[in-house]
Amino acid sequence: MSKLAMSSLFQLTIVRFRLFWREPEAIFWIFVFPILLAVGLGIAFRNRPADVLQVGATTAQLTHALAVDKGLAAATMSEAEGTHALATGTILLLAIQTPDGVSYKFDETNPDARTARMVADRAIQTASGRREAVHVQNQLVHETGSRYIDFLVPGLLGMNLMGSAIWGMGFSIVESRQKKLLKRLVASPMPRWQYLASYLLSRLSMLVIEVVGFLGFARLVFGVPFRGSLWQLGLLCVLTSLSFCSLGLLVASRATTMEAASGLMNLVMLPMWILSGIFFSATRFPAILQPVVRALPLTAAIDALRGNMLQGMNLGQQLIQMAILLTWLIVAFAIALRIFRWR
Repeated sequence: MSKLAMSSLFQLTIVRFRLFWREPEAIFWIFVFPILLAVGLGIAFRNRPADVLQVGATTAQLTHALAVDKGLAAATMSEAEGTHALATGTILLLAIQTPDGVSYKFDETNPDARTARMVADRAIQTASGRREAVHVQNQLVHETGSRYIDFLVPGLLGMNLMGSAIWGMGFSIVESRQKKLLKRLVASPMPRWQYLASYLLSRLSMLVIEVVGFLGFARLVFGVPFRGSLWQLGLLCVLTSLSFCSLGLLVASRATTMEAASGLMNLVMLPMWILSGIFFSATRFPAILQPVVRALPLTAAIDALRGNMLQGMNLGQQLIQMAILLTWLIVAFAIALRIFRWR
């Protein structure tokens, strides 16, 4: 038998790998769930023609003027009927003919209603003879990389790398502690750091399937672009996974029950789910929160993944994000190694 096969680190890593494949639930949440989530959100937020806005008018003349615009669907109704239609959400705006001109009744807090007001006024003014002072034309662009699904996929990838790493580390360690396996292992000649390192190495074995399967699906089904270097994208995924593995080890270093571990893991991940820009840009948060948001490992990971996939950025342009991930990896693993409870 080779020296590698006799190594305690090698054997511990193989054990972690085998235990994982015996858990169908873990396989579903790591490999299947992110694909289903991408399908659902990709369909819900797919590119489609602009919505036709439902509006009403109190005279046939106004209705005809509004109907000329393809973005509006107009119907003639009395003011009382129109008011009721507004209250029930049947229409977004009611154009009322008055002696002085036209009055618009709509809910200004509704973005669609404000859009309907601008489109309706443009249609009525054009029908009344208004001409544009400057000739304009539209140049429509439908490029991959600018769609919501293109923005979403790197976020889902980062979220999945975080969840699989932290949950995979945390629950398995606490389970071993509850079953007294850690107490037996610490009594063996095995170096303690090798046990913790085996969790990190086992993640690398599954990372290839996890990342390639998800990104391959996104590419084939949605045509998500890969504008950066693929080997650099792989390196970013490895660094991201190892950083969250270290966090998972730290979270599980003292927990003695599954309930405690679950609470701690949710406490760690919940702020990143909200702040790190998985489903929308992290720049939406106030400037006072941006230093905290940018320091989170998931924010750094998602920014790096989007930079590589959508903008074609190289590693030299992502040194800040890589430094943040590397710092979390080293600091979390060092603290976990120091405070880890074996009994």
